[in-house]
Amino acid sequence: MTANTLFYIIIALLIINFLIDKIIDALNAKHYKDDLPQELHDVYDQEEYKKSQRYKATNYRFGIITSTFSLLLTLGFLGLDGFEIVDNLARSITDNPILIALLFFGIIMLGSDLITLPFSYYSTFVIEEKFGFNKTTVKTFVLDKIKGWFMMALIGGGLLTLILWSYQATGPNFWLYAWALVALFTIFMNMFYSKLIVPLFNKQTPLEAGSLMDKISAYAKTVGFKLDKIFVIDGSKRSTKANAYFSGFGNEKRVTLFDTLINDLEDEEIVAVLAHEVGHYKRRHIIFNLFASILLTGVMLYILSLFISNPLLSHALGVKTASFHIGLIAFALLYSPISEITGLGMNMLSRAFEYEADNYAKTTYKAEPLISALKKLSKNSLSNLTPHPAYVFMHYSHPTLLQRIKNLRT
Repeated sequence: MTANTLFYIIIALLIINFLIDKIIDALNAKHYKDDLPQELHDVYDQEEYKKSQRYKATNYRFGIITSTFSLLLTLGFLGLDGFEIVDNLARSITDNPILIALLFFGIIMLGSDLITLPFSYYSTFVIEEKFGFNKTTVKTFVLDKIKGWFMMALIGGGLLTLILWSYQATGPNFWLYAWALVALFTIFMNMFYSKLIVPLFNKQTPLEAGSLMDKISAYAKTVGFKLDKIFVIDGSKRSTKANAYFSGFGNEKRVTLFDTLINDLEDEEIVAVLAHEVGHYKRRHIIFNLFASILLTGVMLYILSLFISNPLLSHALGVKTASFHIGLIAFALLYSPISEITGLGMNMLSRAFEYEADNYAKTTYKAEPLISALKKLSKNSLSNLTPHPAYVFMHYSHPTLLQRIKNLRT
């Protein structure tokens, strides 16, 4: 195979992936104005349903613009030998292979983020503002960007440095060392993300004593679940949308509730949502997802190790001097179909896990408070209640609201 052939394969994969996404999006958009099923009639009144349709249509049109721009930017960058230009720039600054790679990825990622910054700004301060979701100030928006860049440089740069060092030190066996590093990092972040990273962006406070805490404690006692770390996060500083999540395991397990969730739901509904999260823990979904992610990463790194030393990868992107970092970019583009397939598989498992967690909440607490909570959360985020099945299959990590309600009432 020649470098030219591989180049055209990469171009074909980018275009095919784009077209499939746009076809699925278009099919989904045709369902925006469907009549609501009987079980969902009480989610929206007529005016709110029209508002949700406008919100979905606006995001659909905006998504077409942003994804088309992204594709054209990527194709233009490839066609004009952009990777060669950036690689030469990095090499003009230093001769150290690790520093060259860090500079290369730093320039690419920072440049990409700056180019797409207007789209991010428009989404937050025009679309989300128009539909009453945005609570982000310009100051918070800018600080989030700066903190994100800092975290990308610190964490991403640190991991990349270790992987590059292991490649230089061990050659073809680098994937084992890289896998071990990524696995340890993944486990560490799963346990301590809420304690170390979240405070950089949000304020977390322990849930205050009161009726809600009493009801949560009473429920936790009935299922034999020690839960002494319940935190409230100030999600309302950025959006009116609500959420809750479970993180960590062992002594580091904790539940985080958005303040918007507490404001939007009744105490019983919050306990039902928490029972769902406890279900994920009790059914070991968190552990399974963690190790499935680590296993898939190991497979990807092993396949990477088979091809990374081949200069054909670098030459396919128009870069004359073959290197690990250019090969990594080419490999990521070529690996995308496999990533799509594994992503579909993980989404299918995730949807099954959601049913299991719902069933756990129904069995150990009550179904109706969870149903009413799900309806309120869908209403407050103007969710799409009539998605196309193909779109659900491709993109949803959760079953649809209708599917979850039918399951909870079975």
